[in-house]
Amino acid sequence: MPAPRNPRGPLRRPPAVGSAVALALAAGLLAVPQAASAAGAEEAPAGTKARIHDIQGTTRLSPLDGKQVTQVPGVVTAVRSFGSARGFWFQDPNPDRDPATSEGIFVFTGSATPSVAVGDSVLVAGTVSEYYPGGEKAGLQSVTQLTRATWEVRSHGNALPAAYRLRPSALPARYAPDAAGGSIEKLPLRPGAYALDRYESLEGMRVSVQDAPVVGATSAHKDLWVTAEPRTDRTARGGSLYGSYREQGSGRVKVVSLIPFAQRPFPVANVGDELTGTTAGPLDYDNFGGYTLQATELGTLKDRGLKRETTRRQKDGELAVATYNVENLSPKTPQAKFDRLAAALVTNLASPDIVALEEVQDDNGTTDDGTVDAGQTLRKLTDAIAAAGGPAYQWRQINPVNDQDGGQPGGNIRTAFLFNPARVSFTDIAGGDSTTPVKVVRQGGKAALSASPGRIEPGDAAWANSRKPLAGQFTFRGERVFVVANHFNSKGGDQGLDSRFQAPARPSETQRTQQAKLVNAFVKQLLATDRRANVIVAGDLNDFQFSPALKALTAGGALTDLVDKLPRNERYGYVYQGNSQVLDHILTSRRMRSVDYDIVHVNAEFADQASDHDPQVLRWKP
Repeated sequence: MPAPRNPRGPLRRPPAVGSAVALALAAGLLAVPQAASAAGAEEAPAGTKARIHDIQGTTRLSPLDGKQVTQVPGVVTAVRSFGSARGFWFQDPNPDRDPATSEGIFVFTGSATPSVAVGDSVLVAGTVSEYYPGGEKAGLQSVTQLTRATWEVRSHGNALPAAYRLRPSALPARYAPDAAGGSIEKLPLRPGAYALDRYESLEGMRVSVQDAPVVGATSAHKDLWVTAEPRTDRTARGGSLYGSYREQGSGRVKVVSLIPFAQRPFPVANVGDELTGTTAGPLDYDNFGGYTLQATELGTLKDRGLKRETTRRQKDGELAVATYNVENLSPKTPQAKFDRLAAALVTNLASPDIVALEEVQDDNGTTDDGTVDAGQTLRKLTDAIAAAGGPAYQWRQINPVNDQDGGQPGGNIRTAFLFNPARVSFTDIAGGDSTTPVKVVRQGGKAALSASPGRIEPGDAAWANSRKPLAGQFTFRGERVFVVANHFNSKGGDQGLDSRFQAPARPSETQRTQQAKLVNAFVKQLLATDRRANVIVAGDLNDFQFSPALKALTAGGALTDLVDKLPRNERYGYVYQGNSQVLDHILTSRRMRSVDYDIVHVNAEFADQASDHDPQVLRWKP
């Protein structure tokens, strides 16, 4: 089979507004001539007479891929009249009896607005093709579509086929077939056995959700996530819990709108809210989240009143240590974000004694001119904290080698410590720099650092294009405490849960596992030097509590991952594609038993975020 073409190019996000004519056409509000064809499209040659289910077939790939089809009947169910991926969906009102074959399909017209209206009965001719969102190498599934299309409008105002209702009984608990990492494209669809197969069997068809809980907040791109399984794997605050590699949340579906925003503003929803009534439209697939309900009918938003959490203040005899990914913070960041981060640290986190920060950028942000210092960034944050009524935090950090630690190009992100000198002291030990590894030494019969702050094995290949861990030595009420701030490598390059390769490959976790082994070895050196050493490892580890990386980090009982101590439905601090999951962690050495741990939900579940991560805090009583 020849390589499928990619005629659409990259999908574009829907604009906030559009022309009145284009948006009216998208909603099916304007009439069209009795017969029409795609503007500027070549006349398609005569081809095989077919129905939509013949084109869609019983696998993910069309049996007619690359062939010309003609006189394909159906009713127009939706029109997309914006961006470079314009076109319309149409559906056969006379389906076959095979649940594996979809009765809907998308007609791609490029940058030309199709001259059809919702409810038109059409006969379509065109070329069958498989479009891979993001390109074939991205590993996603393909969308079967018609290109170079012409069509004849036979009549207007026809009733639309009833939408297939997504409900728990229709969605198998198993997410996808396992092909040992291979492609599932040619496997026969089994919509009664796998959720991904169910969605694929509905590709292009009208689907609906009823009274759907929101599990992914509205993004800046005007989309949100709902679940069609309101009683399955829910978090304590209404999200969809990603609890293991086998628990992917079968009911998650992204919702976007084809309704003109001037006519119906897109709902601004938080996790736990609900789209009451019916939300319906054709089921699409894209590279920004997989299966997507292109809504021509939107339910009414019911605000469930989700509140940002506030943790309790530490007692006099408790040390409070927090971790917070501040998401690409630099002096170029608007002051409003600094103020919100500061307010969260002071109020919601109750002014922790030590804060491990991640994604602190250099003093000119993404300008790549060799600047690596972050003094202005940290000064601006600590000033904002003081203005919010917080303590006069001091900071410690080590500048990275320019352009060597990943993140946004030119940003030189790094980890850093804030600490409140009125409650905890930092032990400054000279010798720490961007390339010199910190060592464990014995001092007065106890473990100590050769440099504080110092970086753990910064020259090791495990840290290539990634942030190096920052170790610091503190003293609290006479107790020596070692804190390691981390930001492991990202999941970039991993295949998505909805990949056509199952189980999806996670190549990025190899590097994180290597990084975890280095931190684990460093902690074991501290404990070998002093088995009673107080060690806290914190930060954005970019991986799940059940991942190989976290198993490597806790190996040998050196560390305890505190997230495992929480009730199962509270184990999350990040929301991705409607899945509430764990990426940030705080871990402690075995002696630190009297700990109180809290993930403070202030960002990830909300449409309005200061960061995409929720901070965490532990309180420890020596």
